[in-house]
Amino acid sequence: MKPYFSFQWHITDDCDQRCKHCYIFAESKQKCIDSMTREDMQTVLKNCEDFCETFGRQPYFYLTGGDPILHPDFWWLLERFKEKHIPFTIMGNPFHLTDEVCRRLKDCGCIRYQMSIDGLEETHDWFRKPDSYKTTLDKVAMLNGAGIRSIIMTTVSDKNIDEVPQIIDAVVVAGAKVYAFARYCPTSEEKNTNITPQRYRELLAECDRKFRAYEEAGCETYFNRKDHLWTLYDYEEGRFTIPEDAEPDMIYGGCNCGNGHLTILPTGEVYACRRVQNSRVGNALNDRLADLWVNEMEAYRDYDKFVRCSKCELKAWCRGCPAVAAANSDGDFYAADPQCWKEI
Repeated sequence: MKPYFSFQWHITDDCDQRCKHCYIFAESKQKCIDSMTREDMQTVLKNCEDFCETFGRQPYFYLTGGDPILHPDFWWLLERFKEKHIPFTIMGNPFHLTDEVCRRLKDCGCIRYQMSIDGLEETHDWFRKPDSYKTTLDKVAMLNGAGIRSIIMTTVSDKNIDEVPQIIDAVVVAGAKVYAFARYCPTSEEKNTNITPQRYRELLAECDRKFRAYEEAGCETYFNRKDHLWTLYDYEEGRFTIPEDAEPDMIYGGCNCGNGHLTILPTGEVYACRRVQNSRVGNALNDRLADLWVNEMEAYRDYDKFVRCSKCELKAWCRGCPAVAAANSDGDFYAADPQCWKEI
């Protein structure tokens, strides 16, 4: 079986929330909503298939927006996925999920549906909109019942970091199949997060204790240690060791940017990572993705350029989050991760 290559495909900016930490509407509430036409979606899909055929991969789509279900051709696109036996995950909102919608999603090949919880009820609804917290947790059982793996994701910032352990409890009670968190990428200077490296390590330690307790109790929720700084934490705790047969110039893990991921926006613009604001490498409506991967994407594979990680023994497995680093350093992809606590 060929390995998968993941495309994060934003088919529309349309959304029925205006989250305070959204990178689409963060600095402009009057932004024009972009949505991809059916013809353009056909072009992009063919381009992605060509990419996978060229490199011996299978396509896997993370379909998102905005809220992708609001696109008028949402179901048309899902029928194309079904015809081509292409699996996908939806990254969206809970508001338009019904038993019938979930059944159709499953029938079209939806593997997972990801929603967000960004705080306890008061905090989450402040970030997003009233009743969003309750609605999100309520839809977990509906997704599970349809055979779709429910994912809850938290964006950690200085506004909600103290609530993350309690979010974990709420997610477990709701029955989510997967839980993960990632750090907020500030969209402007005034929105910079103030989480110190030591405070972030303390969060990982607290969550690690909670994850392990739930796992030992037989909890069905899978705790995805998504942030690559988990590798550093496990290394310090003696749970991760550098393999003796590791090749010195090989990259074994860490950020997928430049290795196994591309983002496509509703305008067709291709980004190395959507969370890295200046990482545009081309346009899927005009440029062959396979060519962009070989040429323009090379700018994101120069691992010796990482300011701190290039000097670290964990370079091949960690590298923190370049998107968070870039957001806190005027767009420098290779800057130091601001929450990394390791002394180099």
